[in-house]
Amino acid sequence: MITIWPQYRDKNLSLSEGRKVSMEYAVAEPTISEIERALKRLGLKYTMDKERAYPGKWYEKSGRALVEWEGTKLELLKEVSLKLKEIKN
Repeated sequence: MITIWPQYRDKNLSLSEGRKVSMEYAVAEPTISEIERALKRLGLKYTMDKERAYPGKWYEKSGRALVEWEGTKLELLKEVSLKLKEIKN
């Protein structure tokens, strides 16, 4: 299981603030609902935990997704990010 937080692909954050993908793959202020839609479109098995707070922003309950994935975390983040870009456009 790989944990995905919305902060991992927020282009308004720096790498030190939690962004894990390059600006090419990042989107502005992704929500956990948009991430869930992207995971559904990719046909991945996942569990949503909407009441969790990202450790770097413990005061903000942004939610997280736990995804079953065989590849690397970065590969998963790029796939989800590309779907998020489709959803946001």
